[in-house]
Amino acid sequence: MTFKKITYSALPGWLARLDFFGLFEKDPFGNYLIIKRILIFILGWFTYYRYTAVNKIRITGTEHLMDLPDQGVLFLSNHQTYFADVIAFFHIFCAVKWGYKDTISPPFYLFSPRARCYYVAAAETMKGGFLPKLFSMGGAITIERSWRANGENVKRQLDNSAQDRIGMGLQHGWVVSFPQGTTKPYAPVRKGTAHLINDHHPIVIPVVINGFRRAFDKKGLRFKKRNTKITVQFKAPMHFAPDESVESMVERVTQAIEQVAPNDWLPQNEG
Repeated sequence: MTFKKITYSALPGWLARLDFFGLFEKDPFGNYLIIKRILIFILGWFTYYRYTAVNKIRITGTEHLMDLPDQGVLFLSNHQTYFADVIAFFHIFCAVKWGYKDTISPPFYLFSPRARCYYVAAAETMKGGFLPKLFSMGGAITIERSWRANGENVKRQLDNSAQDRIGMGLQHGWVVSFPQGTTKPYAPVRKGTAHLINDHHPIVIPVVINGFRRAFDKKGLRFKKRNTKITVQFKAPMHFAPDESVESMVERVTQAIEQVAPNDWLPQNEG
């Protein structure tokens, strides 16, 4: 599907065309992009050293991002911390906008960050204090997980509006989703990811991250081990046949984000 670039504004249509600096531009969820840019600028400077000085980030595959459209792109990644993963993605996306290849140094890109970025997060995670609420303003698309809450397995009604909100994010920009829905390694990919792809037909970029779990605590806000090598690998876009089964799509995504459990894997091996 070809996504047409959509601009939301607080101004009437005839006047919005004169807003050359985007001061009144909004995202689909009613948030002003100028505020989001300021937020990314501030948080970006505060977190930059976490990936370049305290730890060393290695980025590969950003050549797959250079010619992507401004909207309709879905990044599917394994998940290791609540926030450190996402913050690293935002640094990389902003750097790519400025033409950086496989690096986020120096951080001049923060002066004009990419604001049309979103990430899928559990609603309960984004309610846990001031910082999560602040991060939520940076582009969180919150969903109510039907299978897990507060660290425990649950069964509750499916959040049917989640797919629509993610679709709104895709129509406006880039969306990062963690298809396993948890930071636990080798957890199964949720079938909702396949339905999302079938419904909206985005460009799908698989991402494999590593080292975040060793470097940061579970929330990704505190250091756990310094001088850790953290890696982010972007792979070539995935292509899915129109009649491909959900099971096949889930299996291929699992392999693409390298979450097929080894034969000797045990749950207590989680680090």
